[in-house]
Amino acid sequence: MDRNLALELVRVTEAAALACGRWVGKGNKMAADEAATNAMRRTLGSMDINGTVVIGEGEMDEAPMLYIGEQLGTEGAAEVDIAVDPLEGTNICAKGMNGAIATIAIAPRGGFLHAPDMYMEKIAVGPSAKGAIDINASPTTNLKTIAATKNCNVEDLTVVILDRPRHEKAITEIRTAGARIHLISDGDVAPAIAAAVDGSGVDMLLGIGGAPEGVLAAAALKCMGGDMQGRLVFMSQEERERAVKMGIDDFEKVYTAEEMARGDVFFAATGVTNGELLRGIRYFSGGAETHSIVMRSKSRTVRFIEAQHYSDYKPTI
Repeated sequence: MDRNLALELVRVTEAAALACGRWVGKGNKMAADEAATNAMRRTLGSMDINGTVVIGEGEMDEAPMLYIGEQLGTEGAAEVDIAVDPLEGTNICAKGMNGAIATIAIAPRGGFLHAPDMYMEKIAVGPSAKGAIDINASPTTNLKTIAATKNCNVEDLTVVILDRPRHEKAITEIRTAGARIHLISDGDVAPAIAAAVDGSGVDMLLGIGGAPEGVLAAAALKCMGGDMQGRLVFMSQEERERAVKMGIDDFEKVYTAEEMARGDVFFAATGVTNGELLRGIRYFSGGAETHSIVMRSKSRTVRFIEAQHYSDYKPTI
């Protein structure tokens, strides 16, 4: 695929972040998500790709746009699969808390795991700990192995985990092992990526979160040389039947980042609110500033982009 697609993707996430940035802290997560989705859909439609949404806002009858199966772009252009989360962390945005981002990934046709909208057990680390994780092992074992690869003590490690009752046992074990914990209320894509960024203060993401978000995180970690494992968590027979329709027949399979995002993968994200990975939208007289990350797996290039947008030239701000 054309390497210039990476920078085009930043335009997409910038548009989504700028659109929902005005809703930060206003308590209306639906309006924020709608604004981000509309802006992302509009910008994606102008790209020179022949894309199919495989991870999006839901089924066609549930989402008016960016629904699973929606076709975007131009016929005859490069055929790609698209994974999107126009506003990852809708509650975070509505409450004005840290960690909301707009994110997208693309891969060659058939490149993404068609993850149902359900839960996924995840473990993610950066390049320095690649090969040191095992989703079937205990948190303590993983912490010790990661510490050994990083040449540090377990007490030096920080683990990000969603603050949910289902994680109480893991949280207790991590604390007993001596590692530090950063509990988050929502949005585990950005923390997973932060684990692969030097100086972010995040060493590992652990726990159960959304499966679609897991695929987006896998795409980014593949681009950065990080490591991730994921396993689908089924809560009902209906979820199993839906998974089968999407081509999944091994319900216990552990997926690697490479299996969740195959081929030449591009990933981009723009901060909506401040977080370990990206700064949020900052407004100034006459415009706004965005902070984004964009990457490509083939070249292992990772760029952080700061951009200024002026309302006189971009009325959508």
